[in-house]
Amino acid sequence: MVKKPAILLAEDEEALGNIIAESLETSGFAITHVTDGRQALQMLQDGSFALALLDVMMPGMDGFTVAQQLRLTNKQIPLIFLTSKTMPHDVVAGFESGGNDYVKKPFSMLELVARIKALLGNNRLQQNIAQQPVVSIGLYNFDWIKQQLTYTTELRQLTARESEILWLLYQNNKTLLTKQQLLNTIWGDDNFFNARTLDVFITRLRKLLKKDPQVQIINIRGAGYKLVW
Repeated sequence: MVKKPAILLAEDEEALGNIIAESLETSGFAITHVTDGRQALQMLQDGSFALALLDVMMPGMDGFTVAQQLRLTNKQIPLIFLTSKTMPHDVVAGFESGGNDYVKKPFSMLELVARIKALLGNNRLQQNIAQQPVVSIGLYNFDWIKQQLTYTTELRQLTARESEILWLLYQNNKTLLTKQQLLNTIWGDDNFFNARTLDVFITRLRKLLKKDPQVQIINIRGAGYKLVW
């Protein structure tokens, strides 16, 4: 029998949490539901979950803080925020805290399941190629597991999303990746909201890579991006 992926759901609205949990269990996941941020962090620290769904506004500890604390010891587990906070600065704050995806309430269960499967698939791929965690991008060294970018002795800690985007561009270096490919691979959806978020992260990555002028993320207008050096 295939083991069901174990997912921790941290949602303080118990009725909503029960609906989400039941729907995800029907989709083939094993769900543990908690209603408190501190309890969620404690349970996630044992490393037994494949993915976590974190409500942002929770008692005890908010979802962003849970992610920040967890990322101190575990940078691999995929984290999805479930929230009604959808302003651009909220989205950026979510990714900077260590989140891999950001799902706006209200959402469809089909969308949530698709995003979960996309992240679990990417996570398995990363585990399969973990024997090469550090790669060179021009004069930079990129450790995609630790989510760190190093230039000579200067080290910059990337967010989970920045690391995912840079890793995908690296794997396809000198090859054009369309926006749809990037969005569907990383977010599981190429909607306008995600497209704008991608543009923000591309801008941030360009700033991080600017010390080596040979390294460029080229924008082919109306087509997509490619990483060259």
